[in-house]
Amino acid sequence: MKRLLVSLALGLVTIAGYAQWSNPADDIPAYHPQPPTSRQELPHILSGRQLTGPYFHYKWQTIVYKEAAQVPGVLYQLPCYCRCDRALGHKSLHSCFEGTHGAICSTCAKEGAYAYKMTKLGKSPKQIREGIEHQDYESIDLDALSGM
Repeated sequence: MKRLLVSLALGLVTIAGYAQWSNPADDIPAYHPQPPTSRQELPHILSGRQLTGPYFHYKWQTIVYKEAAQVPGVLYQLPCYCRCDRALGHKSLHSCFEGTHGAICSTCAKEGAYAYKMTKLGKSPKQIREGIEHQDYESIDLDALSGM
């Protein structure tokens, strides 16, 4: 019993120490701090007939991809808080729309719709990134995008 209590106490001290000295800024998902260069060709965002099939059941899924295709350079500069950088190796929010991940992940879809909306309101990628870091994208109602 004594060993269990000592082990538990040691575990709690370790967790508390890590929390105290860890930097939340170090846990920002992957993104590019600068826009792509003029010589850099970004991977294609799905479009047209690619926006059909089993991953595109709802109208908002197609809308989010069409919006994403209008702001690829902005998406390139944004992190994705579904943490697909860890699980799928994504390099930024742009990566989510190069395949079907943006259609099946509500975090990616909301961040993409938020990025489009904020870009149209004249916000810079840095300002949009700050909004995403504050979870402002959570206010996006995906069903409302398609008038449902």
